[in-house]
Amino acid sequence: MSDVPDERTWAFKTADSTLHTGSEHAVDPEDLVMASGRDCTPELIEQARKALEEHGPAAVERFLP
Repeated sequence: MSDVPDERTWAFKTADSTLHTGSEHAVDPEDLVMASGRDCTPELIEQARKALEEHGPAAVERFLP
């Protein structure tokens, strides 16, 4: 058996598959923190919440064009 996963298995095991970009539903602060590649801490979630309030869904475009 090959150690290289195919497209059907690897895509569902990454944190990227849990991100919301706004096309399916609204981006929440946790999504914004994860898109930046950082761990979700209360401080970072609060900063992301403020960024979403200020810039709206476009805030995620800094990380996911």
